[in-house]
Amino acid sequence: LIFENLLSVTHFFLRVTKQYLPHVARLCLISTFLEDGIRMWFQWSEQRDYIEATWSCGFFLATGFVLLNLIGQIGGCVLVLSRNLVQYACFGLFGIIALQTVAYSILWDLKFLMRNLALSGGLLLLLAESRSEGKSMFAGVPSMGQSSPKQYMQLGGRVLLVLMFMTLLHFDSSFFSILQNMVGTALIVLVAVGLKTKLAALTLVLWLLAINVYFNAFWTVPSYKPMHDFLKYDFFQTTSVIGGLLLVVALGPGGVSVDEKKKDW
Repeated sequence: LIFENLLSVTHFFLRVTKQYLPHVARLCLISTFLEDGIRMWFQWSEQRDYIEATWSCGFFLATGFVLLNLIGQIGGCVLVLSRNLVQYACFGLFGIIALQTVAYSILWDLKFLMRNLALSGGLLLLLAESRSEGKSMFAGVPSMGQSSPKQYMQLGGRVLLVLMFMTLLHFDSSFFSILQNMVGTALIVLVAVGLKTKLAALTLVLWLLAINVYFNAFWTVPSYKPMHDFLKYDFFQTTSVIGGLLLVVALGPGGVSVDEKKKDW
C-alpha cells in the first residue's frame, strides 16, 4: 500500500511538473560547468599559475588551457540552455571533463574520478534527449533501428550516474550507516537496471539534494578560506548529477530497461 501511494505521488508530481522538469534538469546539469567557467574568469591568474607550475608547460600553454576551459564551458552552457547545437555542446563538455581529469590529476583519485564519470552520465542523458528532439522533426519518416543508440546512451547515462552514490556510502557499523547503505544500494540498483525507475530516481534526487545542502553549504564558509572553494565545487558537481537524475525522471529509463521490457510481457 505504501509503495502504491509513492507511485501515485510520483505520477502526480510528473503531471504537475511535465512542462518545467526538463528545463530545470538541464539547468541543474550544466550548473557545474557554468560555475567552473565563471571561476576560470575570476581566478584566471591562480588557475594559470597552477597549471604552469604543475605541468611546467610554460605561460602560453597554461593560458591556453584556462582560456579553453572558460570558453568551452560557458559556450557549451549557452548552447544547451538555448537548445542550439546541443549535441556539439555535449561533445565539447565531454572534452572538458577529460581534459580536467588529466590536468588536475583526478585520474588517480577514485572518488573524484567516479564523480566525473557520474557527470559524464548526465551529459549522456542530455545527448540522448537532444537526439530525441532531432528525430521528432521527422515524425513521419520510418526510423528502423535508429533509436538504439539513444537507448544505449540512456542505459550508459543511468549506470554512470549511480557512481555518485557509491562515493556517499559509509562503511561503518552504526545502524544509521547500515540502513542508509542498504536503502541507497537498493535505489542505485533500481535506477541502473531500469526498474521502477522514475520513483527510484526521484527518491535519489531528494536524498542527494538533502545531502548536498547539508554537507556542501559553502555559503556558510568565508570566501577567503580554501574550504569555501572545495565545498562550492562539490555542491555544483552534485547539483549536475541531480540534473541528470531529473532527466531520468522526466524522460524515463529508455528502451534498455526492465520497465520497458515489462510492457512486452
